[in-house]
Amino acid sequence: MKIKLVATCLFGLEHLLGEEINALGYERTETIDGRVYFIADEEGIALSNIFLRYAERVYILVGSFGAATFEELFEGTKALPWEAWIGVRDSFPVKGHSIRSALISIPDCQAIIKKAVASRLGEKYSLSWLPEDGVKYQIEFFLLSDRADLMIDTSGVPLHKRGYRPDSGAAPIRETLAAAMAAISRPREDVLFCDPMCGSGTIPIEAAMLFNKIAPGRSRAFAAEAFPQIPGAVWARAREEAFDIEIDSGFKARASDIDADCVAVAEANVKRAGVGKWVSVLREDFRRLRREEGVRGTIVTNPPYGERLMTPEQAERIYREMGERFRALSPWQVYVITPHRDFERLYGRRADKVRKLYNGMIPCYLYQFFKKTTASDTKKS
Repeated sequence: MKIKLVATCLFGLEHLLGEEINALGYERTETIDGRVYFIADEEGIALSNIFLRYAERVYILVGSFGAATFEELFEGTKALPWEAWIGVRDSFPVKGHSIRSALISIPDCQAIIKKAVASRLGEKYSLSWLPEDGVKYQIEFFLLSDRADLMIDTSGVPLHKRGYRPDSGAAPIRETLAAAMAAISRPREDVLFCDPMCGSGTIPIEAAMLFNKIAPGRSRAFAAEAFPQIPGAVWARAREEAFDIEIDSGFKARASDIDADCVAVAEANVKRAGVGKWVSVLREDFRRLRREEGVRGTIVTNPPYGERLMTPEQAERIYREMGERFRALSPWQVYVITPHRDFERLYGRRADKVRKLYNGMIPCYLYQFFKKTTASDTKKS
């Protein structure tokens, strides 16, 4: 059975997510900001949840239609085949978002969609009241420019929550973004991967998982595992495939931080993620980082922004010190994410490439320094 699916992601990760969907062998049909639409089957629901490294959630797209009025929203929702998924006793709570649409009241949209689904199911099951004490099918609507997408969430807990990071520290980076940063830096077996301000260790952990083909969702549960339409054997095969493709490489990563509490959290997370063979954790000030003879390296890091951690002035001082230390490590490559638009001036060098990404809802820039430092590259800080 062909099923329309929607994978959501942080803004800026659509291309990486699309490539992952291609690698799973599924046909992409549309891409918009933060969403990739594709066609799969019941096995694709399991594989997508287990394997997609950059997705936040995977939804079943029940249907799409124009909805500029509440009447259109009700009739369009009621016309969809909800009984194909939601059984006579199942629950179906509703939540959603509206962007650049005439229907801006989320509570009103929730109530209308709930009423329309209940009306449809009541007619199909010949019931005037639905008990809703069975399997939970979370309905989510997405209104964009008066187009309504009505979906069922198959993930449950967001996919960025891999399960290895119960304690994230004061300013965590989302696992999906950390994985994207690692991918963009192109980790290699013969190049040391370093995060000298590792916090909870997320970036090196995700780099090790990426390089060793460890599926991010292999060891967690998903909402759709309770759906009777997807047999348990499908999930078992998908997890078996996830474990079968893993490799044991010579990849090496170093996670370090000046804060002892962060180091302890990172050590625990590395252990829970099962990547201790590839990721070493130590307490070290990034200012003491030195280039070892014959060792090539890549630095990928998420320094303080001067918002939740430190003041803006303290963060800017850190950026200047980063520039002094990291430039001395040339030809090591450096990848730094920050929302600071003036980072290059503070760092003392123009980036070779800048890519806009989002850390949650914070618009950030991934500054990429991959060319060898020369006198002409350096600017006055």
